Amino acid sequence: MKETWYYLDSGERSPAYNMALDEALLNWHSRKLIPPTLRFYTWNPSTLSIGYFQKKDKINLEGVRRHGLGFVRRLTGGRAVFHDQELTYSVVVSEDHPEMPKTVTEAYRVISRGVLEGFRELGLDAYFSIPDKQVKQEVQSAVCFDEPSWYELVVGGRKAAGSAQTRQKGVILQHGAIPLDVDEDKLFDLFVYPNREARMRAQEGFGSKACAINLLRDEPVSVDEAKDAFKSGFEKGLNVELESFKLSEEQEAEVREIAEERYGSDEWTYLR
Repeated sequence: MKETWYYLDSGERSPAYNMALDEALLNWHSRKLIPPTLRFYTWNPSTLSIGYFQKKDKINLEGVRRHGLGFVRRLTGGRAVFHDQELTYSVVVSEDHPEMPKTVTEAYRVISRGVLEGFRELGLDAYFSIPDKQVKQEVQSAVCFDEPSWYELVVGGRKAAGSAQTRQKGVILQHGAIPLDVDEDKLFDLFVYPNREARMRAQEGFGSKACAINLLRDEPVSVDEAKDAFKSGFEKGLNVELESFKLSEEQEAEVREIAEERYGSDEWTYLR
């Protein structure tokens, strides 16, 4: 008999709300108020999110403002992600779940099987990345999609989805971006480069390192079609059944409180 997980489609939300709801799901699961949960969401406005430990010195905040984007610091680590024309997912599951490995990289592999199967539902031959060497931290780009990390999703040699993870209160939270389309000019407006030539080199190389779903298919995929495909992918990849879940009024109020006190505050956003 398959295990039943919750499925929450929270729709289009603000950056602060999106991050607050992921944190709330982690908290509720840690208190055994909800089972393991898969969530899908999108962003309004389009948003640049940065990792918990990421410094903002490589972020072009003027570019963020000029394009009318949101800006938020995640609870998870990793580098900056431009959430624009994409489907975003999150998963919360206990660290001691019998199917969850103890190591971070292997937990990525298990959870990301759902993303892998979602790509296959869309007819795309995705596979996990296995980097042959680690890029030195001091030369890493601030852009998440510049190169794949362990067990991120690759199609045709290019990164097609990126994820980040944290473990708190005995719970794994993994969330990630699945781009449907990408505006490269806008993306590269959001980062600081030493000169125009450096930006041009970075942008020219981007297309060989990253891709979006609708660049890989003859027929474009809508957000709703992507939700259907990746929901099926998670059920298959994690061998679970998904049961629809909606927040109660009390849960909704808790999320909004977290959004206001943490993710909507300058103290949190400009932490580093």
